[in-house]
Amino acid sequence: MAQISINIKEGTISKPDIIVGIDLGTTNSLVAIINKAGMPEALCDADKTAIVPSIVHFGKEGAITVGNSARQHLIDDTANTIYSVKRLMGKSYNDIAAIQQHLGYKIIDDNSESLVKIKVGEKFYSPIELSAFILRELKLRAEHVLQQQITKAVITVPAYFNDAQRQATRDAGKLAGLDVLRIINEPTAASLAYGLGNVKNAQTIAVYDLGGGTFDISILQLTPSENDGGYFEVLATNGNTFLGGDDFDRLIVEHWLQTNNIAADTVDKQLMQTLRLKAETAKKHLSTNDIFEDKINDIVCRLSVNEFETLITPLVNETIVCCKNALRDAGLKIGDIDTIVMVGGSTRTPFVKKSMTEFFNKPVNDSLNPDEVVALGAGIQADILAGNQKDMLLLDITPLSLGIETMGGLMDVIIPRNTKIPTGAGRQYTTSVDGQSKLLIAVYQGERDLVSHNRKLAEFTLSNIPGMPAGLPKIEIVFQLNADGILQVKAKELRSGVEQSIEVKPQYGLTEEEMGGMLLESIKNAKTDMEQRAIIEARVEAQNMLDTCERFIVKNAAHLSAKEISGTRELMVALQNTLNSSDKNVIQQHIEALNEFTRPFAERLMDMAISMAMKGKTL
Repeated sequence: MAQISINIKEGTISKPDIIVGIDLGTTNSLVAIINKAGMPEALCDADKTAIVPSIVHFGKEGAITVGNSARQHLIDDTANTIYSVKRLMGKSYNDIAAIQQHLGYKIIDDNSESLVKIKVGEKFYSPIELSAFILRELKLRAEHVLQQQITKAVITVPAYFNDAQRQATRDAGKLAGLDVLRIINEPTAASLAYGLGNVKNAQTIAVYDLGGGTFDISILQLTPSENDGGYFEVLATNGNTFLGGDDFDRLIVEHWLQTNNIAADTVDKQLMQTLRLKAETAKKHLSTNDIFEDKINDIVCRLSVNEFETLITPLVNETIVCCKNALRDAGLKIGDIDTIVMVGGSTRTPFVKKSMTEFFNKPVNDSLNPDEVVALGAGIQADILAGNQKDMLLLDITPLSLGIETMGGLMDVIIPRNTKIPTGAGRQYTTSVDGQSKLLIAVYQGERDLVSHNRKLAEFTLSNIPGMPAGLPKIEIVFQLNADGILQVKAKELRSGVEQSIEVKPQYGLTEEEMGGMLLESIKNAKTDMEQRAIIEARVEAQNMLDTCERFIVKNAAHLSAKEISGTRELMVALQNTLNSSDKNVIQQHIEALNEFTRPFAERLMDMAISMAMKGKTL
């Protein structure tokens, strides 16, 4: 007899939870499920469109739009239209210095290793918050199509994403109201979509993923199993995080400007964006036609297939170099590859397919929609997690995130929930006080941003740290979680070799109901938690800035003018007065003001120090 769940309060029949698969892309994003026919399907809007452009626009009076409606503002409101957020996930200011000039919006640069922030008007957003807007739009689309609430998801990430980027993706999902059950690699998802997880023989698969903004090539080894469809292992990955269809468009625009005798530096941003969008249209047109002709004002926009292929040959050759590097890293030859899977909208370009067929010396597999293939694979993985594919094995996972307490009482996750075990992960930390000889390490379990809302598992002290200035010690904290769920935490000061460890017993005494309650609380309070975390992080950043400025003035007073010192002191007082503010944007504005004021003479003194060092003297 079938069991039916009834919601007594609402008087309705409850539907079983649906887990969706999400491809959070640099250029476009999609959400997919397994339909009633048992096939993966990308969910479409009323216009039968599955793709949601990964673009967020901030309009007047706080109006926020996502997708196609936001895309319309790329030309008329560039500074408030944010795109390519995925490139910024888990990145510091220094990480994105090379691509900053290609972005139309303002990224705050304080020349540090702090995570990047984007300034929109007088507000500051993290890539996590911006990605959450996109994920929330996908969640709403799924709820509209399926006519039920969606709270659980699988989200894909590039194989080369590090722990910080994966954790940032999880946090974005939580902020969007989603319980992210699993983060899976995009090439693995693509392979699942092609049904490669059900083959009976071992296979070596090359996943060639050329999207709008990035390229990566992944070499996967599929090992079948008697009890399940097998498992994928990423043998090697290579690529270029700034190579994709956008660069094809840029070359077309440069070609048109050159043939019309127009200097690029004389073209305003609005016309340049108009040309870029026209170039995108030309690129798509040339996939099925020999020539494209149009006009913008007095600019003739003409391009033949041969001209287009000549323009993009150097970029396609770059992807081939990456393929060679990935094969070398995997210890394989071209003949060892059994299947070549094509992923990403830019692989629609016939010249790209032709080049890959010639390089691998066999036909490529492009039978699925390259825009949808990753999302479809995520939908299949979601269906496996839902328990609907009994022939697939689910390895045991850790039920809740594990991490430590950091400054301000924040939870820093080291092993995210749903990580397959056994597993291990580590991060490096440092001291916040000069001469600090001890560091208390408190281990917590839970999904909330503040440790006060999570469960404390254990704590221990790393002692005998040699006396060094704040920030100089390198303390590595490693979590090792074995197959029985026993957690071992080790802390080691890398410069001196001082080490301490502790062991925590399995499951940590939590019942299924308690774990479920903790997860529910994390989803309910995601927005509040994120706001609290942002305020605390801003306060910590502000205090660090004040301490740095104080040390800088004391050390370099002889090389600073009275005006520079007094101006710095004045801005430091203003920043100090914001430390109790509950508005992160106010704190960030004062940090930025102090940073901008001190930057010129800080750079001057740096140049002096380099010059003196070259003369064998010290400043």
